[in-house]
Amino acid sequence: MFDFETLAQTMVRQTVLCVGDLMLDEFVYGEVSRISPEAPAPVIAVRRSQRGIGGAGNVARNIAGLGARCIFVGLVGDDAAGRELAADLAREPLITPRLVVDRARPTTRKVRYVSEHFSTHMLRADWERATPAEGEAETALIAAALDALPAADIVLLSDYAKGVLTARVIRNIVDAARRLGKPVIVDPKSANLAIYRGATLLTPNRKEFMEASRSRAASDAEMVAAARDLMLLADCEAMLVTQSEHGMTLFPRDGEPVHVPALPVKVRDVSGAGDTVAAVLALALAAGADWPTTLRLACAGAAVVVGKQGTATVSRAELRRRILPHASLAAEDKIAADAAVLDAQVAEWRGQGQRVGFTNGCFDILHPGHVKVLTQARAACDRLIVGLNSDASVRRLKGESRPVQHERARAEVLAALEAVDLVVLFEEDTPIELIRRIRPDVLVKGGDYTREQVVGHEVVEANGGTVVLVDILEGFSTTSLVARAREGGR
Repeated sequence: MFDFETLAQTMVRQTVLCVGDLMLDEFVYGEVSRISPEAPAPVIAVRRSQRGIGGAGNVARNIAGLGARCIFVGLVGDDAAGRELAADLAREPLITPRLVVDRARPTTRKVRYVSEHFSTHMLRADWERATPAEGEAETALIAAALDALPAADIVLLSDYAKGVLTARVIRNIVDAARRLGKPVIVDPKSANLAIYRGATLLTPNRKEFMEASRSRAASDAEMVAAARDLMLLADCEAMLVTQSEHGMTLFPRDGEPVHVPALPVKVRDVSGAGDTVAAVLALALAAGADWPTTLRLACAGAAVVVGKQGTATVSRAELRRRILPHASLAAEDKIAADAAVLDAQVAEWRGQGQRVGFTNGCFDILHPGHVKVLTQARAACDRLIVGLNSDASVRRLKGESRPVQHERARAEVLAALEAVDLVVLFEEDTPIELIRRIRPDVLVKGGDYTREQVVGHEVVEANGGTVVLVDILEGFSTTSLVARAREGGR
C-alpha cells in the first residue's frame, strides 16, 4: 500500500505542459415530455445550460483541480467562443494559457442536449473545422510549446483530432522533450500511432487500440501481442489501454501487463473521463509513482468524474476518498468544521460549474425513508449539502428526550452516505441563515411538505434556484421508531 498523502503532496509540486485541442463545451439540460408536431423529434423544455472549458482544456482543469500547475498550449479562432475560453482560462490561477489565435478557423464548440430526468444525451451539435493547423498557426504552436518546455516536469499531448497536434507539432515537441529528459504522455486519436513515435506512454481506449492494431484483440494473448507490435511501431516505453467499466490494462515494453479493475460507481456522465485519467497519469508519473500506483489513482479519478454531470474534474480530496474509502468518515473531508470550510467548498464546486443542492433535518435514527430522500435529493443536483440540527436545536424541536444520538454521531453517519457531499451543523430552529449563506441552486424536501412550507424557498427562488419535493417512503418515522424502542424496553 502506498502513502497517498506523501504522493499527493509531491504531485502538487509538479508542472505539466499540456498541448492539445481546446473547445467550448456547453450542456443544455431540460425535460422531454412530448414529440414535436412538426417532425418525429423529441421536444426538450430547457431548464438550464452550462458552458465551460472542454477538450484538452479540461485536462488542464483537472491538473489544476488536483493542485498542480499547468502550462496550456492550444488554438482558438478569432471569435466570441475563443475569447470566452481565453477569459475562462485566465481566471484559473494554476493554469498558464498560451493560446494561438487562428483567424482561418472557428473555435471548436460542442453543445450537448441532455434529458435531465433520464440523464440521457439526446443530441450533440458541433461547430468546428477539424483540419490540421498550418502556416503561421502551426509555427506559433510549436514555438509556444518549446518555449514552455523547460519549465515543465512532464508533457501531455491531448489529441482530439481538431487540428492542433499535427505531425510536425508532435515531432518537434516529442524530440525536444526527449533531449531534455522529460517524459511524454499521449492521449492519441490517430490510428497511426507512428506519428507519436518516441513518446513515453500512449493511452488509447479499447476501440482506438483495435483500430491501430487492426486486431479484434479478443483474448489476453491477442492484446499482449498487439500491444507489443504497436510499442515497437511507436517506440514507446508502455501502452495503457482504457476499457471503461472493465478498468485499464498497462502493457510495459519490459515486464508483464498490469490490470486494474474499474471502481464500482453509478455512472451519470462519461464526458471528459479520459481527460481526468490523462491528468492523473501525468501528475502521478511526474511525482515518481510506480505503474500499479499510477493506474490505481487514474481509475479512482475516473470513478469520481463519471458520477458527475457534464465535463467534470476531480479534486485531491475526492481522489483521497476514492483511494482511502475509510476516509469518507473523516470530519475534515465531509463535515464542515466552520463557515470558512463551507464557503471554500461551495466556491470550489461553483467554480467547477456544479449545481449545489441543500436539504436538512435532525436525522436522529437514520432509516430507509431518510436514505430514499437523500438519494433522490442527490439526483437533483451535482453536490448535496445536508444541514443538520445541533443537539440543542433538536431538543427545542423534539423535547428533552431527544436526540437519541449526539450531533457528532449523526454527522458521521450522514457523511458515510455516498449521496451526501457535505454535512453542516446549525444551531437555530430552522436552516434559513444557512440557506442564505449557501444560496443553493436546488432546495430539496420530502413530499410531505408543500412548496410554501419549505423554509428558504423564497431565498432560493429569488436567486434563480428551484425547490424540489421528492417522494417519501411511507411507514418510516424516527419518532415512531423511538417510541417503539421504548415500549419494547418497558
